[in-house]
Amino acid sequence: MYALLLQLSGGNSSMLANILLWGGIIIVFYFFMIRPQQKKQKDQKSFVDNLKKGDNVVTIGGLHGRIASVDSTTVQLDVDRGMKLTFEKSSISREATAKPVEEEKK
Repeated sequence: MYALLLQLSGGNSSMLANILLWGGIIIVFYFFMIRPQQKKQKDQKSFVDNLKKGDNVVTIGGLHGRIASVDSTTVQLDVDRGMKLTFEKSSISREATAKPVEEEKK
């Protein structure tokens, strides 16, 4: 009878340990995978919503250009002297940064 009670009580602590382990895994997964991705999406949406004329940007396809005009859903980029292309706002990937001075001298 005593052995049976030990097995039953041991099974409950084992089940509790499993629940705590899975709970810990879910929490770690949330803080290292889901939350950073949500923050990145929020930052990208904020960046796209705040685009303005004159910004140097890079599209998802890698095309560099300067914003000539911004509409509600589209952006017109000046990619070369007088050559303008129209893109969806969602296709703007990031802001183009200037090359460091050290690399330009080489």
